[in-house]
Amino acid sequence: MPELVVGLVAAIGGIAIALQSLFSGVIGKQVGVLGAVFIVHFTGLILAGALLALRGGGLAGWRGIPWYALSAGFIGVVIVACVSYAVPRLGLGSTLVITIASQLIVGAVLDHFGLLGAATRPLDPARMAGIGVLILGAWLVVR
Repeated sequence: MPELVVGLVAAIGGIAIALQSLFSGVIGKQVGVLGAVFIVHFTGLILAGALLALRGGGLAGWRGIPWYALSAGFIGVVIVACVSYAVPRLGLGSTLVITIASQLIVGAVLDHFGLLGAATRPLDPARMAGIGVLILGAWLVVR
């Protein structure tokens, strides 16, 4: 049962990524890429701040976070900027398939080498074949 719940949470995250990508593209078309980045992160800051205030605390252990993990906010700016730029030009489906394929490939490499705190999971022939099929599928969707 817990695996089902975790899978459901991951699926909700995927739905949220698709919606955020679409909305970021809409915003970017109106106010430009940097405007979209600002609006998305500012509204996210408001929600996160409100939830953190309602929950209480939550930041006491921030000094124990690895230095490289603190770049997640900067990376979020890159993500929203790239998506805001790409969605109006490529369409939502093509943008998402390219970003998802990129995520999975980088994830497999990080897992293989256990980089940046990732759990080590070797890149065996089956996983490499899966990546090949993924790239082929992405190409078929985008072409």
